[in-house]
Amino acid sequence: MSNRELVIDIVKNLPANTSLEKIAREIEFVAGVKRGLAQAKRRQGVSPDEVQRRVRKWISKSSSVTKR
Repeated sequence: MSNRELVIDIVKNLPANTSLEKIAREIEFVAGVKRGLAQAKRRQGVSPDEVQRRVRKWISKSSSVTKR
């Protein structure tokens, strides 16, 4: 499926009253997933261990901010 066909499919599956901002977010989300899958296929990107480390760091930062 081409990118154009993918975008048409995304838009067709959204409610008729969907805002342009929501449509743009949906398209960007799908584009990000496609980029991530392509990186994973090339063995690039962030390892699962690194993801866990980053998430723990974000959670600890978030917890310290909410405790203030």
